[in-house]
Amino acid sequence: GLGFNIVGGTDQQYVSNDNSIYVSRIKKDGAAYLDGRLQEGDKILAVNGRDLKDLRHKDAVELFRNAGCDVSLKIQRRLQPQNGPVGHRSDGEPGGLPLAAVLVPGLALAAAAVWILLRYRQRM
Repeated sequence: GLGFNIVGGTDQQYVSNDNSIYVSRIKKDGAAYLDGRLQEGDKILAVNGRDLKDLRHKDAVELFRNAGCDVSLKIQRRLQPQNGPVGHRSDGEPGGLPLAAVLVPGLALAAAAVWILLRYRQRM
């Protein structure tokens, strides 16, 4: 196989109001994983020049199964997270906000509060 799973289609919408086919999982050591360009969450627009628009899920699966050895995919990279499977992070970094993004503004606010309190006490 090509080393990845797909979701979506006219009969199994992965994203509401969108019949597109998406990569749901890339299998470790599979062809797609070893190639390194395809990512989980990518929308697949075409396979070997064949448009995937308005296909049922099983028809898309069949198209991939019969794609041959040299496969060309036209994809659209997902820019913002959607509901559904979370893509893997190849760089090993955790998700979320960096600690500095929370600490720096918090410390600045605390310092300003202390300064105001000290100034207020001096006037009394």
